[in-house]
Amino acid sequence: MSAGSQEEAPGGGPTVLRILLGSQLRKLRESRGITREAAGYEIRASGSKISRMELGRVSFKERDVADLLTLYGVVDPEEREALIGLARQANSPGWWQQLNDVLPSWFQAYLGLEAAASLIRTYEIQFVPGLLQTPEYARAVIMLGHAGASAEEINRRVEVRRQRQQILTRPGGPQLWAVIDEAVLRRPIGGVEVMRAQIEALIEVSKLPSVRLQIIPFTAGGHAAAGGPFAILRFPEPELPDVVYVEQLTSAIYLDKREDVDQYAMAMERVCIDAEPPNHTPEILGKLLNEVGRPL
Repeated sequence: MSAGSQEEAPGGGPTVLRILLGSQLRKLRESRGITREAAGYEIRASGSKISRMELGRVSFKERDVADLLTLYGVVDPEEREALIGLARQANSPGWWQQLNDVLPSWFQAYLGLEAAASLIRTYEIQFVPGLLQTPEYARAVIMLGHAGASAEEINRRVEVRRQRQQILTRPGGPQLWAVIDEAVLRRPIGGVEVMRAQIEALIEVSKLPSVRLQIIPFTAGGHAAAGGPFAILRFPEPELPDVVYVEQLTSAIYLDKREDVDQYAMAMERVCIDAEPPNHTPEILGKLLNEVGRPL
């Protein structure tokens, strides 16, 4: 891979750190009244390169960041080191990049967002959320979507799920607020034993302080977000907008415009109201556990 193609590679480092650094560089440039073209000339590049940097779409060379900070009049050593250090962190590859042969770039971008989020709100109508799947359930789901994949590829995809789940128990990790339709828990993915083990795992994970789990019962009828699953991610940096993630069959949509995010946020609020309260979840799951394998 050439240096140029590597620099442009999607998911080439913690996504949110690149977006955050780019946003701060843009504010500094605009505060000095400097054009993108002038900034690009300073680092031997184009104005469009500065635009991509400010949007967090490319990796950052520490030398370029240092030169831009000088151009923008940032002379305080601590402020300079903080931003150059951010560039250093933003260029560190995520753990998932060693799996880029089985993970599409659009999903690698999501993993970067997920790892940096402070709150993940997700709504599911077909499968248990990936962050809450047991290995056996994950394997069954993956085999549905990748029937022709080798055993090694399936194993690697299951490993991605396992590694993702570590954020739920790491210090300073995100809060997960998941709303699951009852149909998810009635659908015997992988067979009865796999489904029983998955429900038992949900009972345990619902006790974690970092997890809030709600279930929408069939008795709730139709509800606000019946169009499909989605997730809303919030980040600890106040400069960063919430991001809505909507996964499709071969791609994903990322929305961060205020009006789009607000629409999804309202839908999420309504499904949370339609769902049973979180403190009812263990009892509901316990009843479902006794019914797994019985005809509806």
